[in-house]
Amino acid sequence: MGISTHRCKVVSAGLATLLMVSSCGPAENDPGPGGVTVGEARALDEAAEMLDERNAILTETEDSGSVSPTE
Repeated sequence: MGISTHRCKVVSAGLATLLMVSSCGPAENDPGPGGVTVGEARALDEAAEMLDERNAILTETEDSGSVSPTE
């Protein structure tokens, strides 16, 4: 009975450690792609997405002919 109790404690400790480590992600100020931090990269991605959405709306509007490109 003593060996199985010890084994159970070791396995439980290992699983607890694994769960704690796996829940850790990059911090906002950790280095990210292209020499920017993770937070900066996320902000750049969000800004690019907003610009893409805006450009798609402008393209749809221009294709429908309701707004001229010079206005």
